[in-house]
Amino acid sequence: MPLLPTFTITYAPQRLSLPDADVYLLLRFIPEAEQASLWQRLQQEIAWRQEEIKLFGKTIPQPRLTAWYGDAGKSYTYSGLTWQPLPWIPVLTQLREKLLSTTGISFNSVLLNLYRTGQDSMGWHADDEPELGPSPIIASISLGQERSFHFRHRIQPDVKQKLILPSGSLLLMAGQTQHHWQHQVPKSAKPLEPRINLTFRVIR
Repeated sequence: MPLLPTFTITYAPQRLSLPDADVYLLLRFIPEAEQASLWQRLQQEIAWRQEEIKLFGKTIPQPRLTAWYGDAGKSYTYSGLTWQPLPWIPVLTQLREKLLSTTGISFNSVLLNLYRTGQDSMGWHADDEPELGPSPIIASISLGQERSFHFRHRIQPDVKQKLILPSGSLLLMAGQTQHHWQHQVPKSAKPLEPRINLTFRVIR
């Protein structure tokens, strides 16, 4: 498995200028003409759930809907939750195959997030759980409302970068990115339409 993406499509991704990181942004991964139908299928066919997590000693509902799909036995634990994978469904299998042909990486699981409004969010974190291996590779696909996505360096928290993830884009984080950087999707006071985010992963 390659440590860095081997994009085989004709238009090249942008490599972000983050120190201690390998991060790539591909704006047109999902063609605009396919986005509406893909959005509808994901909204209707995914088994969305709202889980509860512990934060500062309190149990609260996650500020978004989530789902976990993957190969049999590829469980995943984060924020005190352990997910057992639901079996692949055709729409997710198609996206996994598209990622394989685009990046050369064989992903075996995917965490989905549905941000219903601007008040749904994801706090600062790194995808560095042990089951993701020493150099996690995360492929993040965005559909629907574009949202702000923030990076901050874990040793130098004043070193930050913000970007907008538009519908149809692919953000790929590889190498030592998760060891040196955290990321978040902050809340927004603006009225926003829903966004679906799929983060494909390799569970060891």
